[in-house]
Amino acid sequence: MTSTRTEHDRGAAAVELALVLPVLLLLVVGIIGFGHAYHVQTVLGNAARDGVRVLALSREADAADRARTAAIDSASPSVTLTADQIAVTPENCDPGAGGTPATARVTITLSDFTPLGGFFTLDLTGTGSMRCNG
Repeated sequence: MTSTRTEHDRGAAAVELALVLPVLLLLVVGIIGFGHAYHVQTVLGNAARDGVRVLALSREADAADRARTAAIDSASPSVTLTADQIAVTPENCDPGAGGTPATARVTITLSDFTPLGGFFTLDLTGTGSMRCNG
């Protein structure tokens, strides 16, 4: 038995496509946006760990600046960071502070969360901690 199309069925496929396509596109755009945010979060965590490693193992007076530079270099080229977005404590690890923890926190606001544009903003933070002097 073969089915025949009637005049009432002619536009059914176009209507179904018009109803389903926006939902599918929204799903794909959401997956891409989430993947991008996850990648940026991973990069920030790695940058914070690289920065705190330099801070904790350095004995120079400019250890904080060197830690910020290491974090910026670690995030590049995936994420562009500035020194203002990186907080490190303490400013340097003196030789007598063997058990003191050094921390680095990298914070950015991701405004292009979705490929459609800046509809949403997302604050992302990467944190690293290490004992001073290893």
